[in-house]
Order: sequence, then C-alpha cells, then structure tokens
Amino acid sequence: MILVTGGTGFLGATLIRQLLAAGQRIRATKRSSSLIPVDLAEHPSIEWVEADILNFFELQDAFEGIHQVYHCAALVSFDPADKKKLLRINAEGTAHIVNLCIDYQARLLYISSIAAIGYPKPGAREADEQDMWEFDGTQHGYAISKYEAEMEVWRGTIEGLEAVILNPSLIIGYQSGTKGSGAIFKLLKNGLNYYTDGSVGLVDVEDVAKAAILLMNNEAVKNERFIINNENISYKNLFTLCSSYLRRPAPKKKATHKMLGVAWRAAKLRSWFTGETPSLTRDTAHAALKKQAFSNIKLKEKTNFAFKPLAHTLKEICEKI
Repeated sequence: MILVTGGTGFLGATLIRQLLAAGQRIRATKRSSSLIPVDLAEHPSIEWVEADILNFFELQDAFEGIHQVYHCAALVSFDPADKKKLLRINAEGTAHIVNLCIDYQARLLYISSIAAIGYPKPGAREADEQDMWEFDGTQHGYAISKYEAEMEVWRGTIEGLEAVILNPSLIIGYQSGTKGSGAIFKLLKNGLNYYTDGSVGLVDVEDVAKAAILLMNNEAVKNERFIINNENISYKNLFTLCSSYLRRPAPKKKATHKMLGVAWRAAKLRSWFTGETPSLTRDTAHAALKKQAFSNIKLKEKTNFAFKPLAHTLKEICEKI
C-alpha cells in the first residue's frame, strides 16, 4: 500500500488522483481540521487517517503495510512570525517520517522546494541540483525549514533509507483556486498596476505529481534530488501574459525596493488590526525582487519528462479563477 501525507493539500490531492487513476490503493493522512476534497472523501481505494505530523505514534499507526511514502505534508508560510512553527512541522515532522520509513523499510519520496537549492555557480544562468544551499542571513524561515528537512532525509539515507527528493519551483494550477499561488491570479483579475524586476520558476501541480510517481517507481533512481521546474519567467512577462488571458490591462509601473518596503510594513500594520494574515510580508517582498532561474535538465535527461506548456496552464488558471 502507498502512504501519502498531506493528502488534502493542493499537491497531495492531485497526487492521490493520479495514483488512483493508475489503480493504486492509498492510505492518506490529514489533520483533524482539514477538509477532504469531495471527489476523494468516499473513494473505496482511499483510507483516510487523522495524524499530526508531529505525533510520532499517530504516524506510526499509518505505516502498517506501507511500502512507498510520498511525504507532501508541510507548512508553507513566508511570515517571519511563523519561523519556529515552520521548523517544527517541516523539519521535525520530516524526521519522524524518515525514521518510520527506515523502521518499515518503505521507500520515501520527499517533496522539498527550490527554496532549498543554492544560488547558481559563478557564471551560470540557472541553479541546478549540485548548487549547495548556504545560509547567508537572507533566507526566509520556509527555506531554512525545507533545507533542514532535506538534511533529515540525507541522514536517513546513511541509515539505509531509499529516498528521492523533489525540489519543485512555484507550483501552480487551477485546483488551487485563490489560495496559495492562486492569490496572485486573483490580484491580476482584480487589477494590478505594478510589476517587479524579479523572475520566478513555475510548474503545473499535475506535472509535479506526475514526476513524483515516475521517480518513485524508477528503481534506478535512489538517494538523488531533482528540480521540478517547467519554465523561468520574469514577473513582468508573467503578469502581462495572464492579464491578456483575463482581459485586464497589464501592469505598467515597476515597483521599487523602497515601494515594496513600505507596502509590506503597511500590510503588517493592517494585519494587527484585522487579525488576518498579511497579504505581503518582508520575505515575499524580497523574493519578488530576486531574479531566480532553475534548471530542469537532470529530470529531462534521466526520464525524458515532458512538461505541459506553461501558457496552457496559465490560460487554464485564468479561465477558471
């Protein structure tokens, strides 16, 4: 049987759907407060288990009879106030999964992030799997937590674990709605006047799930990591393309570092009065100015993987948002 942690999440639910389409039986973990997608709630081939990622014994109950584990459960936050929580859930939680995979001799596929990939080598345009992450004081809590989680996986491989690590870029898809990465498309739909000088790597959630299944079942792949990134694109080009699909004016004004600094502070102040999560944080403001690019050559060379056209994914999101 296959175990999927974080089965109600954006990626976890997409992965489960693809596994079901392949005829697999699945056990999936969820938090007590999580809502199961309607199409998966009563499916006869899914066994849902409530398990806190920080509760070793609840997780242990979910491992009985498991031979493959897709670890998708994670906290995603770019609010500096969540740093301790990120480290606990993403790093300590992954340590529990690693230890149980060793105990039950289950193969692990861990969903990490490009946030745990280092900067490109001098003279290189794109970062790849060989670029080592180095702490320089600028990384946000999410990046640190994902790096530490990867260290737990590598520690497990020394102790006999078979593992594959995936480092997806920004995961997008219409299934996200207006949450997570979908929030940016909501902003564009409502009208956005500014773009930033940064760039970002994007990948469709269905491609991440497809790559995960492909690499999990490739016995020649063991104790390696793979960047899962379809295309690198500037925010200006991204916003312009999506605005055309949404039939909205494209942003014309460039947001400067100073403007973003004022904006994230204003968002933080507003959140104190409203109690809502700030729409922009210091970390997301800094990320919006970074020019990031990631290579997908290793995945393509090892598997002949073909990504969905990015324009198709973006159009699909814009039509359904």
